[in-house]
Amino acid sequence: MLTYIARRLLLMIPTLLGITLLVFTLIALSPGGIGAGLLVSGGQMDAKGAAFLEAYIEDRYGLDDPVPMQYVRWLGRICPLKFGQRDQWDHSERVRRPRALRTPPCADWFAGAAAAPTSDSAAAASTAAGASAPPPGGGAAPSNPIADYRVASRRYAAERVSYSAARREFLRALADHAKAIGRKDLLSPKAIVHTSEFAAAPPPRDAVDWPRLDSAGAKMVSTYAIAMQSRSRLIAAIDAEPFPLAGVPLLPDLMWIGAPDLGNSFSKNRPVIDLLISALPVTLLINLVAFPIIYLIAVPTGMLAAARRGSWFDVLSGATFVGLWSVPVVWAGVLAIGYLANKQYLGWFPVSGLHDTHASDMAFLPSFGTTGWDRGWLLDTIWHICLPVTCLVYAGFAVLSKQTRAAMLENFNADYVRTAKAKGVPRRDVVLRHVFRNSLLPIITMFVSIFPAALAGSVVVERIFSVPGMGSLMIEAIELRDRELILANTTMIACINLLALLLADFLYAAADPRVTYE
Repeated sequence: MLTYIARRLLLMIPTLLGITLLVFTLIALSPGGIGAGLLVSGGQMDAKGAAFLEAYIEDRYGLDDPVPMQYVRWLGRICPLKFGQRDQWDHSERVRRPRALRTPPCADWFAGAAAAPTSDSAAAASTAAGASAPPPGGGAAPSNPIADYRVASRRYAAERVSYSAARREFLRALADHAKAIGRKDLLSPKAIVHTSEFAAAPPPRDAVDWPRLDSAGAKMVSTYAIAMQSRSRLIAAIDAEPFPLAGVPLLPDLMWIGAPDLGNSFSKNRPVIDLLISALPVTLLINLVAFPIIYLIAVPTGMLAAARRGSWFDVLSGATFVGLWSVPVVWAGVLAIGYLANKQYLGWFPVSGLHDTHASDMAFLPSFGTTGWDRGWLLDTIWHICLPVTCLVYAGFAVLSKQTRAAMLENFNADYVRTAKAKGVPRRDVVLRHVFRNSLLPIITMFVSIFPAALAGSVVVERIFSVPGMGSLMIEAIELRDRELILANTTMIACINLLALLLADFLYAAADPRVTYE
């Protein structure tokens, strides 16, 4: 059994890699690519905040690299087995060495610009140098590694943003130059200039637009030099280890094991792991309530329909379940809100959410107090999830009931059933101990298909009833193009589905002694 489990777990790795690679590639090749979340988030914050966000995305993915390399970099972040120096923990934020800055394109054209920076850059450099200078008294400045790191981190972020802005301005000027000289073949379909051919050629000092290129290039090279100085100071501050180290080392400074890094949500400005921890229990609560209801109703109904094949119960239950299965979940949810929850009609249930606004002040169990009947937190939760659970379960009745009925009818015609009847075994024992037990394997197989379907259906249900679960979180991530959140959701759902397949194998062995994995 242990060998089989190990083999199955190893086979899950390429499956998970294939799923995440497909989703990552679709995101990267979509309009805007991985950084498309900036188009939304940047409109909700100032230019400085958007620039910091862009720097974070470039650090995490390396948007100038090919898509496969971006995927490998992201995979290294979420993989528990990590390489290189260990991260550090600043509360809930990871601290790691910054990525290398992209070198300025056509830097040889402006070889003397780094030694003669512009006035703004020179002022920034002098400020940075003055911050690290000793105090006037000649004594050593008191060392505070955490404060040094925060100062160095802020300065590097600011200088990096300045360099990124200067680099983009130079590339725009170079693209306009390529159009002016009739070399549109050096531009990509997105009007991004290919700098390799320009870098190999001498600078076009005789061109009409050379003053613009010269000004933009000099600023780019000078801001790059200052950003490299700030990066060196930041690396020194990180190497001082101001924060606790993360993970467990395997090989010093080469390999270690740590928690997966799911990144930060662009739209909510929170770690993705915190959002998943708050939303996943809600979805699991609804599905763990819905699943027993589906099985407790559909399986006995299918058994009774098979045992009484052709009776009025068989026909009525089959027609009822198929009719329910034909009702779209969206329509059922809207009707439930419009009639069962609307105060103008029945108003029996709440419209949205999982709890009343005063649920935090309620006792856990129902009770009678001085103010009268108090339904309590538990009953309030059950009351709120009645409509979402109903919309999740009714479509599963037909699938599971029909599958149970078909599996049992097939076994009713088996030789061992005829032998048991000939020996005088009571009909109840024949149905329960022989037919039903041998019909469990298809029912277990249905579990693997119904569980992902329930998770997919909960996306719609949670959206309709404003339930703050994984479904609502996924829809918001898609609407806001929050790539970190989409990738994390995809990875987690893929892991759950693969584990459901493994659980089904265990249930096979428990239900049928003939199934063995030795």
